Amino acid sequence: MNTQDYISLEEQFGAHNYHPLDVVINKAEGVWVTDVEGRKYLDCLAAYSAVNQGHCHPKIYAAFIEQAKNVTLTSRAFRNDKLSLLYKKLHDVTGYDISLPMNSGAEAVETAIKAARKWGYLKKGIPDGQAEIICAANNFHGRTTTIVSFSTEDAYRNNFGPFTPGFRIVEFGNIAALKDAITKNTAAFLVEPIQGEAGIIIPPVGYLREAARLCKENNVLLILDEIQSGLGRSGKLFAYEYEGIRPDAVIIGKALSGGFYPVSAVLSTKEVLGVFQPGEHGSTFGGNPLAAAVAIAALDVLFDEKLIERSFELGNYFLERLRSIKSSHIVDIRGRGLWIGLELNVSARPYCESLMTEGILCKETHDTVIRFAPPLVITKEEINWALKRIEKVLQS
Repeated sequence: MNTQDYISLEEQFGAHNYHPLDVVINKAEGVWVTDVEGRKYLDCLAAYSAVNQGHCHPKIYAAFIEQAKNVTLTSRAFRNDKLSLLYKKLHDVTGYDISLPMNSGAEAVETAIKAARKWGYLKKGIPDGQAEIICAANNFHGRTTTIVSFSTEDAYRNNFGPFTPGFRIVEFGNIAALKDAITKNTAAFLVEPIQGEAGIIIPPVGYLREAARLCKENNVLLILDEIQSGLGRSGKLFAYEYEGIRPDAVIIGKALSGGFYPVSAVLSTKEVLGVFQPGEHGSTFGGNPLAAAVAIAALDVLFDEKLIERSFELGNYFLERLRSIKSSHIVDIRGRGLWIGLELNVSARPYCESLMTEGILCKETHDTVIRFAPPLVITKEEINWALKRIEKVLQS
């Protein structure tokens, strides 16, 4: 079968909830992927940061295979010999007291919402059913019904109501707006430290620091969604480290498994996650031994191979070189680590399609932004290879 054969089958038998580039990948290693025709491409999306450690990393693969030979799923009705080791690993590398594992990022966000609300009732004394969570405009936290209830993107909301109440929306980066939105019933402020789907939007310096101060003063939980920005993508373990703060809870996913398996988690204190009692929240697959073994290996690779430091160093280099490209269509270039948004004054889709013909895979976001987010194992030589082709496309 050739590329068009696969595309035709997908178009005929699959729901059309995505608009992918017309490349059909059947092999991947490191930063490179190969399509069914044998053409190689440099991956500059990294599965939305799920493969920070590179495609099919041999150490994570070995852990995956070894665990798959023993036991893959027990459910949480029984204990397994890997979950406790993941708990310990997450505590050791992040410093958070405890964690609660789930599968997808959206599930972890839902978990954080439930924890914040129950904390608000039990610990803060908010009247039952009146807890509020503040979120930022142009956010992206997932696609469940509850999560799209506090989205401001029409495409995520149209024809999916009625929506879940209990959320207030403020302008991202506007500390005065956050201050005005806090009430006695505010349980939490849920925010991305860098807005990814919005186009790699970085808030003003000091915003998160002031947000943390406001939350502490008002007994409000600060919950940061680091599903995309965390685990090295932004050049730090977590993007909040740029502001020198310590949120009450952090949501992680994607690169927690190196792309091998859906794994996510909420990291927090015993006071916050301790509100859950047996039977109140759970997941059949959450915390399964295969997921735990893979996540441990994925975290080991991040630190053993110094991928976080690599992201910081090469991200600055990539950003600087991109900013030297001259094009009348470039509006802005911004980023942290190997997470860069190149904003155009025209549609970004044709540029992504042209980059694909040059051997680079990336994807537009919010219509006019090209997102560059290669696996963190990329080399300087590979970045230089990409830059020549990016410049060619931007100037053509």
